[in-house]
Amino acid sequence: MTRPDDLIWMRRALQLAAMAEGCTSPNPLVGAVVVHNGVIIGEGYHLKAGTPHAEVHAINAVSDRSLLPTSTIYVSLEPCSHQGRTPPCADLIISSGIRRVVIGTPDTNPQVAGMGIARLRQAGVEVITGVAEEECRSLNRRFFTWHEKKRPYVILKWARSADGFIDLRRKSSDAIGPNWITGMAERVLVHRWRAGEDAILAGGGTIRADNPSLTVRYWSGRNPVRIIVSRSGNLDPASSVFDGSVETVLYTCNGQAQFHGTRTVILPGAEPFVSEVLASLRQAGIQSLFVEGGAFIIGSFLESGQWDEARRFTGNTSFGDGVPDPFPGFTPDKTVFFDKSILEFAYHF
Repeated sequence: MTRPDDLIWMRRALQLAAMAEGCTSPNPLVGAVVVHNGVIIGEGYHLKAGTPHAEVHAINAVSDRSLLPTSTIYVSLEPCSHQGRTPPCADLIISSGIRRVVIGTPDTNPQVAGMGIARLRQAGVEVITGVAEEECRSLNRRFFTWHEKKRPYVILKWARSADGFIDLRRKSSDAIGPNWITGMAERVLVHRWRAGEDAILAGGGTIRADNPSLTVRYWSGRNPVRIIVSRSGNLDPASSVFDGSVETVLYTCNGQAQFHGTRTVILPGAEPFVSEVLASLRQAGIQSLFVEGGAFIIGSFLESGQWDEARRFTGNTSFGDGVPDPFPGFTPDKTVFFDKSILEFAYHF
């Protein structure tokens, strides 16, 4: 039976879980809180794959273990029941003496999938599920998408001018580099986003025109794996993405395309390429993909229907002409205002 304060403590577990954003893949984000008579006596969250899970940190943080049998543990995700790189958390909870467990959402990973809940109940533990379930699933939407849709979670990001163009028309004589639409605050935010995803993807046209690094520089965090899609493979070996500093993969139809520090994957050449790339990335264990363009790449993902979020900046300045917005029918679910742009989010769950 749920209690009036169950939602309060579950949201604390969610706060804790979110503190490891971008650090736990391929594992989920999980927070745990041990509560005795309305007071937190232990809490923790999963820090990194291969390290102790949230339940371990929370239970180990309890100084007076005699309180555990009359305490409740709140966990944002179903405790695991299998032996992986760490022991089963369901067994730890049972052996700790805790008799009440509140779970945000079941784990749909086939290795767990209700077995953790079943093991707890078989041991006589009271188990409550579905507390703040939508919030718990949202926090781990990358993890759930990877297991349930059998592909990475896909985020599309682009910026357009006030009159609806994502770039100027480029001439071969034009200088290489981006035509900035947003301000520095937006760029810092984008780098924070990059640090939270497993991989980042751009097309050959973007590499040739902008020479991006596709790394995290304005934020503290890991660099995502760089994914380049270029059917022709006609790219400058001196491009920043081929500097060897970050794991980089090129998807191309050109079997002769080879670049420093880059693994090449040959595409079959048939349209579309999106399914082949996503299947390959899933096989490589990539749970999330941040797609930064350009227009053809963004349009291809939209046409395939295999995307989950779209994040579009609209700047204050106009281009007059250029490359059109690849998503003219964009309908925002949320809007954020910056000094030099408007950021809109659309969700495709």
